[in-house]
Amino acid sequence: MKISYSWLKEYLDINLDPQELSVLLTDCGLEVEGIEHFDSIKGGLKGLVVGEVKSKDKHPNADKLTIALVDIGEPGSSSIVCGAPNLAIGQKVVVAKLGTTIYPIKGDPFKIKRAKIRGVNSEGMICAEDEIGLGHEHDGIMVLEPNTRIGTLA
Repeated sequence: MKISYSWLKEYLDINLDPQELSVLLTDCGLEVEGIEHFDSIKGGLKGLVVGEVKSKDKHPNADKLTIALVDIGEPGSSSIVCGAPNLAIGQKVVVAKLGTTIYPIKGDPFKIKRAKIRGVNSEGMICAEDEIGLGHEHDGIMVLEPNTRIGTLA
């Protein structure tokens, strides 16, 4: 039988990691054969944070691209080139930080790297649902609730 660690924590007042809990259960006569890590979204959401769009400017070398300055809760703001038509100042958005591996619905996984897009540096990616495995929507970026805290994990 497989039992979710998070489900057990809902019913038991414990502060043990999965490995410690498995030893305790086995010692009590409930043999644990193994521990499996499961991501509800392929690759999980590691490296994805909440950001706020502070400014946006038209890209000088591309009609359909925008240069966004995004606060991700770290010193300085990230300059990110974005092609989404629904990008607006003040929005809370999901940002893939440099070094994050993205697992899109379609296509192969890829790592976010500092890039020069049509001559402008980009330091991350503002994400749409399908780009991070949350759905099939790709008409624009994911826009979060206005009260979502900047810098928190997405």
